[in-house]
Amino acid sequence: MAEVIAGAAAIVVGNTGPAHLAAAVGTPIVSVYAPTVPAVRWRPWRVPHVLLGRPVPCAGCRARDCPVAGHPCLDLSPGEIADALDSLVARVPLEVPA
Repeated sequence: MAEVIAGAAAIVVGNTGPAHLAAAVGTPIVSVYAPTVPAVRWRPWRVPHVLLGRPVPCAGCRARDCPVAGHPCLDLSPGEIADALDSLVARVPLEVPA
């Protein structure tokens, strides 16, 4: 998995293990990020990234199960995700292997 992620121009993932793996190998990340965990502590580190989500009253609550019916924090359209990916890739120089 690390090799595939390392070879990608960018990756779209949730705030899970593959996001941290992408950060470790330097791949830019669009993360669909549930706000129950503080982004300041758990966002991707030292790699270009965009966090997507919605502001909700439970932000930072650290709940293991969503306390709000319907998961409104993750109510994102495919277009919003694609726009974030396009924006991220446009601002990160593409490295072409020699």
